[in-house]
Amino acid sequence: MTNRPIKNDDMPDEIDFRGGSRGLHHIPPQSKVFMPASIERSVWEYFSVKADQKGMELSELLTEVLKRDIEINEALK
Repeated sequence: MTNRPIKNDDMPDEIDFRGGSRGLHHIPPQSKVFMPASIERSVWEYFSVKADQKGMELSELLTEVLKRDIEINEALK
């Protein structure tokens, strides 16, 4: 890697993008995305117990709670 500025004419002529795929890294709306987040221990403990009681994964319960919160916020607009 060099520190020299890239000029517009630095792209070689032999590169052909005609066979490329548009949106290759697009994440579909219903996909699960791993997103690390920091929460307070007391919140984690509360929701961990609730998830166990419901027999579901913690991430599923938190997703449900956040979706309800979004619905409430949207309704209040």
